Amino acid sequence: MTAPAGLPAVVVVASNRAAAGVYDDTTGPLLVEALRSWGFDVGDPVVRPDGEPVGEAIAAAVAGGARVVLTTGGTGLTPTDRTPEVTRPLLDREVPGLAEAIRAAGVAKGVPTAVLSRGLAGVAGSALVVNLPGSRGGVKDALAVLEQVLTHAVEQIVGSDH
Repeated sequence: MTAPAGLPAVVVVASNRAAAGVYDDTTGPLLVEALRSWGFDVGDPVVRPDGEPVGEAIAAAVAGGARVVLTTGGTGLTPTDRTPEVTRPLLDREVPGLAEAIRAAGVAKGVPTAVLSRGLAGVAGSALVVNLPGSRGGVKDALAVLEQVLTHAVEQIVGSDH
């Protein structure tokens, strides 16, 4: 899959520990590498603590013209996992099939806990926003799904012919 040249994308990492410098995030760079290989214009990952700072980063990316915003982390069941809660109010409409396909990809690879991810996918303005798990395996599963549909979805959002 190749995106039309230079479509802007942003990767937001939801991690209290990575934001505090306790360790380096490894999922954001995976997403950046994939997006670049697909033709998107994307900078380094934006690392924020879980919760409202993630919502603020998503909103800033959309306001800044991003056509794709991928988040990683904050989709589980722990008390600090708040990415879906800060994403939902930003969405104009949800794309539940995409989030379901990402969860199903994990289950198909023998990871039953993939069903516990609460990640959302949807449209905010002219951007596709997708919440991905915070694990490297979950991100890789999600990328396998996104590679097949991302460019088509982004083009549809702005009414391009398909």
